[in-house]
Amino acid sequence: MTSQDGASLLKIVSEMQDRASFQELNWTGTFTEYLEIVSKNPKVARNAFQRVYDMIMSYGTEEFIDAKKRLIRYRFFSDSSFDADDAIFGLEVYLMRLVNFFKAASQGYGTERRVLLLHGPVGSSKSTIARRIKRGLEHYSRIDDGAVFTYDWYLGDVEDIEQGRLKENDWEPCPMHEDPFHLIPIETRERFIEQFNSGRPEEEHIFIKGDLCPSCRYNYREIMLRYNGDWNKVIKHIRVRRLVFAEQDRVGIGTFQPKDEKNQDSTELTGDINYRKIAIYGSDSDPRAFNFDGEFNIANRGIIEFIEMLKLDVAFLYDLLGASQEHKIKSKKFAQTDIDEVIIGHTNEPEYRRLENNEFMEALKDRTVRIDIPYITRLSDEIRIYERDFNRKKVRAHIAPHTLEMAAMWAVLTRLEEPKKPNLTLLQKLKLYNGRTLPGFTEDNIKELRKESQREGMEGVSPRYVQDKISNALVSNQEDGYINPFMVLSELEGGLKNHSLVNSEEDRKRYRDLISVVREEYTEIVKNEVQRAISADEEAITRLCANYIDNIKSYTQRERVRNKYTGQYEEPDERLMRSIEEKIDIPESRKDDFRREIMNYIGALAIEGKTFNYRTNERLHRALELKLFEDQKDSIKLTSLVSRVIDKDTQERIDVVKSRLIRDFGYNEQSASDILTYVASIFARGDTKN
Repeated sequence: MTSQDGASLLKIVSEMQDRASFQELNWTGTFTEYLEIVSKNPKVARNAFQRVYDMIMSYGTEEFIDAKKRLIRYRFFSDSSFDADDAIFGLEVYLMRLVNFFKAASQGYGTERRVLLLHGPVGSSKSTIARRIKRGLEHYSRIDDGAVFTYDWYLGDVEDIEQGRLKENDWEPCPMHEDPFHLIPIETRERFIEQFNSGRPEEEHIFIKGDLCPSCRYNYREIMLRYNGDWNKVIKHIRVRRLVFAEQDRVGIGTFQPKDEKNQDSTELTGDINYRKIAIYGSDSDPRAFNFDGEFNIANRGIIEFIEMLKLDVAFLYDLLGASQEHKIKSKKFAQTDIDEVIIGHTNEPEYRRLENNEFMEALKDRTVRIDIPYITRLSDEIRIYERDFNRKKVRAHIAPHTLEMAAMWAVLTRLEEPKKPNLTLLQKLKLYNGRTLPGFTEDNIKELRKESQREGMEGVSPRYVQDKISNALVSNQEDGYINPFMVLSELEGGLKNHSLVNSEEDRKRYRDLISVVREEYTEIVKNEVQRAISADEEAITRLCANYIDNIKSYTQRERVRNKYTGQYEEPDERLMRSIEEKIDIPESRKDDFRREIMNYIGALAIEGKTFNYRTNERLHRALELKLFEDQKDSIKLTSLVSRVIDKDTQERIDVVKSRLIRDFGYNEQSASDILTYVASIFARGDTKN
């Protein structure tokens, strides 16, 4: 690479830097300037729960109806503007409960004094939800609506400040990123708040809770003594600055993960003594000789996540009691310190059952709000998870149509409970949950199905297992250049014998049986697609439709049909009409109703000045396709693909069908050929069930 190329690359990087944004995020000012900011935008002084709730709501909501139930979808959890790989689908009911927790906490209704515990099976997106909230807070703190401020102490002389001779080394940040309002003396706060809130609407009122941390309390006391109690001079030693949350920098976001019991130390949560500084300050109870850098300390103003919370040693769980109920933590050698942060943990079922059975942990159970996060039970949402990870941008190999759909279908089936209704299969139940309509089932029936299945989604196969097996299929079939549903289903079935979470042979057998169910469903889908590709001759369908309409028109009006070739008038062709209607299971007793329904629809369109098109009637369209397929399948000689003996004319017809599969259904050359061969083998066996 030439030096000129390097310089041009550096120029690109330089031009992409947003210095104005950098300066805004690193804003500093006086305490007076901070008061002016809060006066214009009181939301700056929000507590942690209010900030999280406002962050979620800032992305907007949308209402939708599911089985007559009005639900709210919070766009924050699926927004792609940040962490698109962590988007969450299909958990609307449970995410509503989560947001309601934050809403109640933001309004001070009591849940702000609770630990939020996400509970569910492994791989159900508990940690993803926690991670998304953390990433959301990072992003939110970087925009104007989510601005947060803290302060630094200047430990030099006030003359340095007045004469502008500030020394950067003399600035000491608040170790817990506290709200600058904590600097207002407790005895004057009530009057200050009353004055500030006067004349403002209730939603703009501010509240000041909590006191200075031990380090800031020491600095405050020393500087007050220096100026003989002159608070106005003390406040000149304060520099307010913008606070940007960042987990990597340990600012506003903390994460605590269980370790080996011998290596666990509660100082990881509440800070530890700095032994080097004891020699300087002479006491281990001097706040200057203490590092207030535990996860509780650095997460102040933001959020702390406890990974696999109930795997923690009991001594750690005791720290949660005061942190949640009183919003205070106890650092070694110091009085209790105020904190303002959301405490969120997650755990799986075995650990939670152990907590329930431990009578010595009643206090923690009483301070915990549990929100279940089950597996997804709606097929379309499960598909979206795999499409996010296996798409054209990320995967170079071709993924044949329905591959991810069939993997998702199997995963969802493993999580569903067998329906109690004798006339309903598990696959039909899946389709009902996914929004399909089935004869004899209403939305009220779907609500009943969900109510009678209380444990649904809490057991079954996790998305991680399916993702791993799709990856295996992609690697194992690299030479083929593509994967299809059969390849993935084989991987899913083969992996069951070594699946660490499938312990019983009964579950293993059930999961294998469900793979057979999915294979049968896929077979019906591809037969349908090949049928549609064969019958996708627009002119032929149009002619067949016109012929059918002419006949049912004459039939309903008790007229005869004029033969276009002979010119003679004949009776309506009952054989033709029934051959089409039978394709969509119209019984003999219902044929008159169906024919009148079509004619009434055509008449209604004519009144509006519109022309009838068979595509507007899905059932008739399907019937015409199946009829045309039946008429043309022998001329195409699809079964010749099995014998490998194909004449030129037949090959041309097959190539037309193949090109339609590629164009209309998303296959590539190889997968289209394979699917035609597979369907041909079915027809060769005589299996032509629609």
